[in-house]
Amino acid sequence: MRPPTNQEIIKLLSEMVVFYEMDDVPFKPQAYERVVQAIETLDREVADIYNEQGVDGLRKIPGVGEGIAYHLELLIKKGTFLEYEKYKKKIPVRISELLAVEGLGAKTIKTLYQKLKIKNLADLEKAATAGKIQKLPHFGAKSEEKILKGIEFLKKSKGRFTLGHLLPIINLIENRLRKIPGVQHVTTAGSVRRMQDTVGDIDILVTAKNSAKVMEVFVKMPEVEHVYGRGLTKTNVRLNLPAGGGIDADVRVVPEAVYGAALQYFTGSKEHNIEVRKLAIKKGYKLSEYGLFRGKKLIAAKTEEDVYKKLGLIWIPPEIRTASGEIEAALRQAQGISPGLPNLIPYGSIRGDLQIQTNWTDGANSLEEMVKAAMAVGLEYIAITDHTRSLAMTGGLDEKGLARQAKEIDRINKKLQATCLPDRQASYPMGRWPTGQIGKLQVLKSAEVNVLKDGKLDIADEALKKLDLVSMAIHSHFHLSEKEQTERIIRAIKHPLVNIFFHPTGRVIGRRPAYALDMAKILRAAKEYGVAMEINSFPDRLDLKDTHIRQAVEIGVKLVIDSDAHSVQHFAFYNLGIGQARRGWATKKDVLNTLPCGEFLKAIKSLKK
Repeated sequence: MRPPTNQEIIKLLSEMVVFYEMDDVPFKPQAYERVVQAIETLDREVADIYNEQGVDGLRKIPGVGEGIAYHLELLIKKGTFLEYEKYKKKIPVRISELLAVEGLGAKTIKTLYQKLKIKNLADLEKAATAGKIQKLPHFGAKSEEKILKGIEFLKKSKGRFTLGHLLPIINLIENRLRKIPGVQHVTTAGSVRRMQDTVGDIDILVTAKNSAKVMEVFVKMPEVEHVYGRGLTKTNVRLNLPAGGGIDADVRVVPEAVYGAALQYFTGSKEHNIEVRKLAIKKGYKLSEYGLFRGKKLIAAKTEEDVYKKLGLIWIPPEIRTASGEIEAALRQAQGISPGLPNLIPYGSIRGDLQIQTNWTDGANSLEEMVKAAMAVGLEYIAITDHTRSLAMTGGLDEKGLARQAKEIDRINKKLQATCLPDRQASYPMGRWPTGQIGKLQVLKSAEVNVLKDGKLDIADEALKKLDLVSMAIHSHFHLSEKEQTERIIRAIKHPLVNIFFHPTGRVIGRRPAYALDMAKILRAAKEYGVAMEINSFPDRLDLKDTHIRQAVEIGVKLVIDSDAHSVQHFAFYNLGIGQARRGWATKKDVLNTLPCGEFLKAIKSLKK
């Protein structure tokens, strides 16, 4: 028996989280969830760690204690463990399938199985269509309608996967390929390279001296569940995924001499490539994945820069290759005419994180643990934004709770000797502290304040005035009409103490669509009343969308990029948010938390003027 992949381990442990929640088992759901998050960020297979270091190696994985290490050992040796099999026998449902439906959680899945024997999505749809679910206690007609809408949304989203959930797998595959002797380049092209929020398939380009060895290594990778076809220059497989299902992946080995042309072609987008080929034809060339030709003569192929330059363009960043004005801007810039392409915000440029949850509400880690993790990734300041009182499911804080937390933050800041000097650490990009020196960190008092149905905030102004920052968010009444939702949000934006609007459209990729709202009106209100719009880096959110970001940039609305960290592992998400910002043509100047702490506070407060 082959050992399970990280993805298979993640899937099984995630199911254990749900099983424990079904039975109200204390502490274990949070413990297993922390381990799942830790494994998601590993750059090695758990099975390899065990084979090299045994149980001691497993216990070095963050969050893994004696009990979970034992389960991991059994998983690697036998593919399962007794406690998991007992739960599967007791409640034999397809957990990941049902959890994908908005509104379903551990307890509702258990109830649906016990009352209606619903095991999978097909059973759920059949029962909801027949009107059986609304007859159950605590469900009703609205719940049943919501379930049917959720199923319909899943059908429309089928076949695409969130970028953030795929990247750990892609990184593992790329790293294995790079270790093969004679391999020069390994790049995942397509929608992954363009940093699209969802991905339909994976295209990996390789240059290598021995293509047969590349293909041999690729098809033997543990994630590969089926090989469609294998050749010397192209191999196509199906990869299994942690949440079930799979995704098609290609590896193409191309000659070093045409790598740039192939990379340009397979990066796309389709619309961008069509326009570039039109430009090539206009100039008397022919462009393909094999190069730029005039007749039979190869003009450019080795690098993307060469190809674009011969077409009279400057190199265009992959994230904005969408045929939405980037080609015209690149032509102008190559000719020295303004406006050219924007100087997109660089990866690794976030200096402060303004949305962080702790175990004061629904976070997995303590305030001090989140501070240490933030320092480890090189952040200069963070805002603690636990939920507020009307979000009862998270144990939201009321005014007294916020005051108690503020005292704890003061204690930590004193311990850190925190300062908020405008020029502090200015010469050190994120994560690169001087050797032997630990950077100071400023912890800001804040909250993710809930917006009520009428647009009011659920915390009194006197308490909000004591915070360094006030951020607002929508967590309920998603199904209001566009007019009602827009007016509700604008009323909250007008509040004189609000600084940031978190995850503004409320979408959860693949599970919940954005609520209806007039984004143009929202952005105009944000500009007028001095509220920054958040780009949420969490893989399932990436909210704002790229089109909304571009609208914000065009009218001068300021942005912030946050991790929405609920765990110490979530600080790894920033590049997803930066990729989203780049897709929206945002520059460093558009994103306030690229500034040092003091300058950031000054800038965000000045918006209110």
